[in-house]
Amino acid sequence: MSANVETMFSVRETPWHGLGRIIMDAPASREALELAGLDWQVESRNIYSGTGAMIPGYRANVRSMDNAVLGVVSDRYRIVQNEEAFQFTDDLLGEGVTYETAGSLQGGKKVWMLAKLPEKYIIAGDEVTPYLVFFNSHDGSSGVKVAMTPVRVVCQNTLNLALGTAKRIWTARHTENVLLRVQDARETLQLANSYMGELGKGIHELTTIKLSDRKVQEFINEFFPITEDLTDGQRKNNLRLQEDLKARYYNAPDLEWVGKNGWRFVNAVSDFATHADPIRKTRNYNENLFLRTAEGNPMIDKAYKMVLAAA
Repeated sequence: MSANVETMFSVRETPWHGLGRIIMDAPASREALELAGLDWQVESRNIYSGTGAMIPGYRANVRSMDNAVLGVVSDRYRIVQNEEAFQFTDDLLGEGVTYETAGSLQGGKKVWMLAKLPEKYIIAGDEVTPYLVFFNSHDGSSGVKVAMTPVRVVCQNTLNLALGTAKRIWTARHTENVLLRVQDARETLQLANSYMGELGKGIHELTTIKLSDRKVQEFINEFFPITEDLTDGQRKNNLRLQEDLKARYYNAPDLEWVGKNGWRFVNAVSDFATHADPIRKTRNYNENLFLRTAEGNPMIDKAYKMVLAAA
């Protein structure tokens, strides 16, 4: 198991290059909690100085099963237990929700769960399925975040484009009672359903933007420039990355039927951003890649803006 991925399960396939426990059927929340290794509590404890004096204004979030300190937070911080997070998602999506994957990162400091929504959309001839991702942190680094992330089924590329016309993310601070805001989150996600409609319009627009081979090369050069100020090693690395991205644009089997247009290029960049191995893989590379399923991927957003500007 990766140093960053502490515990997790996944249905049928393991993301992150084979890490995690595979199960065959998507479970409901109680079973998912146990399968993901998230059936533990977080306790708020006082913090003391070396002289034994209690430090005011701060508390330690401690995992009860092993006394691991997950983070130091303000005394206004409200813990959202893992069980509460699953209950929140159950209430948000309605009875019968099942989970595709869930787990913890960084020794329990961050937890996530991902549910596959029942709706399916056909956009530009492709089946696109929306997923709901729930993130929570126990170390004070972030609040609660719920996001809808569309995935192109044939290649598992994420399509969470930065559309200015539709909201797909709901957030809450740990200083408020998150469990009382289910209706607020539900209204946001109902608005996020309009994101799929706007996404369809955005993708249709991309299909109408024709790209010459020269323009595609210009785009690729912008991502991975070959300039005189680069070292030989940097130039070699960027050439390799250029060839990788070009292969995903010109040779991907799932794009054979797609014309040379903006939709093809955004897909190629999404495939690259989601699946390509970096030149140097940091210890938290896989974790950061997964976190972008909620945040959005800057590389994909950049490709989308580049194509629109070329229209």
